[in-house]
Amino acid sequence: MRHPGEVAIQRGAGVRLAEHGSARVRAEIPARAAEFLRDQRMIVIGAPDGDGRVWAAALTGPPGFVTAVGERAIVIDALPDAPLAGLFDTEHDLGTLAIEPMTRRRMRANGRARRDGHRLLLRTDQVYANCPKYLQRRELTEEAPTTARTAYDGTALTVGQQAMIRDADTFFIATHADGFGSDVSHRGGNPGFVQVVDERRLLFPDYAGNLMYMTLGNLELNPAAGLLFLDWTTGDALHLTGRARVEWDPGRVPDAQRFVEFEVDSVLQVIGATPFRWTFVDHSRFNPPVPVPRSTPSVFRPELPV
Repeated sequence: MRHPGEVAIQRGAGVRLAEHGSARVRAEIPARAAEFLRDQRMIVIGAPDGDGRVWAAALTGPPGFVTAVGERAIVIDALPDAPLAGLFDTEHDLGTLAIEPMTRRRMRANGRARRDGHRLLLRTDQVYANCPKYLQRRELTEEAPTTARTAYDGTALTVGQQAMIRDADTFFIATHADGFGSDVSHRGGNPGFVQVVDERRLLFPDYAGNLMYMTLGNLELNPAAGLLFLDWTTGDALHLTGRARVEWDPGRVPDAQRFVEFEVDSVLQVIGATPFRWTFVDHSRFNPPVPVPRSTPSVFRPELPV
């Protein structure tokens, strides 16, 4: 069955490709995908919570903590903490993105997941690779003890968090549509490609991709979305949940085909959310220039409100 949200976005974008989108994605896990999963140290997940708010989060572990079992099952030897803690005690839609920054390889696997002891069991409905566009290369250089703690929980972005977002070259976006499941994807560009309009609103360009529009298609049916910004040097994570909509006029931003406006409902900042530290190598050669003023580089750990 074709995804009506994807069809609507494709038509708006002038795409005329029959059966193009999630309907053509297979549920089976190819052998090469299974090999790729076994090598991964991090996987990004996305799902709606019990109140329908969509969140994205990262799970980490040693090589082999994510494994394919048979044609349509993936075992993740980790469980999410806040903001998705306890969600998979019963079966729930789950989107996943396995991403390897150094090689610019990534793949998505979506389906239904449930908790099994200290691990997640995912029954896949969609498995497919993504192109390496807009991925920045980073090398995993250190693993530190995990000391995750909530540093800020609110409904608006602090000044420090706004600066961190302005300086970001990467974030992850999770979406969900009832009857079509959850999905999580990567967005990248040169630092400054995400504009902070104010403490509750972000704006980011939608660059040319695979024309499947799985993220925007979900948003067409359900505006709920979750964003995840990682500080690659400290392991801190900034989780945002809110609502997003497509703005079709790209203005004069180079290579932008449209914009997505995101309105923040809740913010959760976690110190030491992941144990990994990554060293920047280079930006993608596909990143368009950013014609907006850059903020002064800042430390992600902002002063917290008293």
